[in-house]
This record gives sequence, structure tokens and C-alpha cells, in this order.
Amino acid sequence: MSPRDGSARGRPPRSSEAEELSSVLEGLLGDRILRAGRAVGVLGRSWASVVGERLAEESAPASLDDQGALLVRASSSAWAAQVRFLSGEITEAANRLLGDDRVASVRVVVGRPAGPKAGSGGAENW
Repeated sequence: MSPRDGSARGRPPRSSEAEELSSVLEGLLGDRILRAGRAVGVLGRSWASVVGERLAEESAPASLDDQGALLVRASSSAWAAQVRFLSGEITEAANRLLGDDRVASVRVVVGRPAGPKAGSGGAENW
């Protein structure tokens, strides 16, 4: 059992034949986890176009689960209430941006994302 054949980790053996990059990427992007991560990344980069400038300053997409529930993190309970109120519009705008009906619902949690603390020189989301 050599590390090269993949059997030590339960993977199929590697082929010596070249595979096109497009088919490798298609295989990776077809994976649910990577597709959801890609969708959250797209939403995060264009969040202001989904929710508007002001709400984008106070909220951010955090994750998208297999059932299409988009988890949004809001900076306060007041902003979380606004996200809940606009959840239908957010769902529609997110799906328009993504080009499919991947987002089925919106859930909200209150709290800033984990990361650099204020004043530490790191970029802040809000």
C-alpha cells in the first residue's frame, strides 16, 4: 500500500493519464460544500447589491446549508430584525445574483464574525 496509490486514505488509486483541468474543477465545484462556500463568497463580495449599502454595513452572509438556508450574521438584534423583515427580498436578490434558486430561506444570528479584534490592525467587516 503506497501513498501514491491512495489506498491508505480510502481514495481510489491515481491514474497515470492526464485529466483536463476543466473536468477536475467541475468535479470539485460539483461538491456541495464547495458550491455552498463559493455561493457565500459571491454573496459576500456583492452583499451591498443584495441588501443595500446600509444593511450591508451591519450584516454579512455566513453560510449556506444543504437545504438552502442562508445564515446571515447581524451586528445587533435591531439589524437582525431588519434582515428577518426583508428575508423574502433577500432570498430573491441572492438567487438573482447566484443565477439559480440555491437560497430557499434566510436565518439570522446576532454577533460579529470571529476574527481580528478591533484595534489589532485587521480588516473589520462592520
